[in-house]
Amino acid sequence: MQPALKNRRIILGLSGGVDSAVAALLLQDAGAEVQALHMTNWEDDDGYCTAADDLQDARRVCERLNIPLHHVNFSRQYRERVFAYFLAEYRAGRTPNPDVLCNREIKFGVFREQAKRLGGELLATGHYARTRIIDGETALLKARDLNKDQSYFLHAVSGAALAETVFPLGELGKAEVRQIARDRGLSVHDKKDSTGICFIGERPFRDFLSTYLPANPGSIETPEGVEVGRHTGLMYYTPGQRQGLQIGGRKDAAEKPWYVVDKDLQRNVLIVAQGETELLLSRSLLAINPSWIGQPPVGLEGGLHCMAKVRYRQTDQACTVRAEDGALRVDFKTPQRAVAVGQFVVFYAAERCLGGAVIERIS
Repeated sequence: MQPALKNRRIILGLSGGVDSAVAALLLQDAGAEVQALHMTNWEDDDGYCTAADDLQDARRVCERLNIPLHHVNFSRQYRERVFAYFLAEYRAGRTPNPDVLCNREIKFGVFREQAKRLGGELLATGHYARTRIIDGETALLKARDLNKDQSYFLHAVSGAALAETVFPLGELGKAEVRQIARDRGLSVHDKKDSTGICFIGERPFRDFLSTYLPANPGSIETPEGVEVGRHTGLMYYTPGQRQGLQIGGRKDAAEKPWYVVDKDLQRNVLIVAQGETELLLSRSLLAINPSWIGQPPVGLEGGLHCMAKVRYRQTDQACTVRAEDGALRVDFKTPQRAVAVGQFVVFYAAERCLGGAVIERIS
């Protein structure tokens, strides 16, 4: 955790979960003046949204720690800056990752502005990540607990915002965090971790998406053009998907599982193949809208050798990155399975996160 926090006012994003609650504890232990800010980013009364319960948990934590709690509603900004993008990407047949935008636009965007209005010198969150000054720049590093590391989702946050941010949990593992919460009497010590996209919650994904985007059913075909079934809408499927295809056994096909390998948007056709086919493998991709933490890395013009992830929790993959007409061409040392257009490729040099870009095309 960043040193010299004693007597400094820190505005902590308090979600109502165990991670941010323990972050508050650790900041207090370091002598900081901690104030909590709870954000409401989604309003829904259908029983799936846990915003009301989370606010009550945040209040209980603040009462236990005797710290002020502020509450702000960013629902409008979230719908304009994150949810609209989410829908547009699915409408275009892509697979977005709204958590990356939520961090950039909300948690380290409008939240940061609100923290300054509250007199905060620094802001803090319960993310599992670390920062360090390297060559005069604030660098984003992986968390010590690689199973919980969230640098992938933070790669689009500006260096200026990271320079004003404290990640108290960066050196801890999840089990340690829960133990601290239990030992210090926090009621959320055993609260279940939130999973998936915040505005969807525990509801079926297809049910949620269909309320905003009309489904357009079509045929499921093999790469050779043989129809083997019907899909309920291309937006519901991602590369490598096996479940939910409802193709079943066919007399004219082997007894191997079917996988989504591509989408033909013009014809509204879902393309599938059987087994671990090479059609699921990609050796290179083109990525657009790069976001670098600090200055772009040296060597992009001639080819930068680094590591990358094309999805969260993937092990680092060796690659070469080249600048190409404002975009990035990424060539992998070994083929990558089921790369999804619309997701993010994130780059690393050892434990340092360099930045990332949106996957636009694969080959």
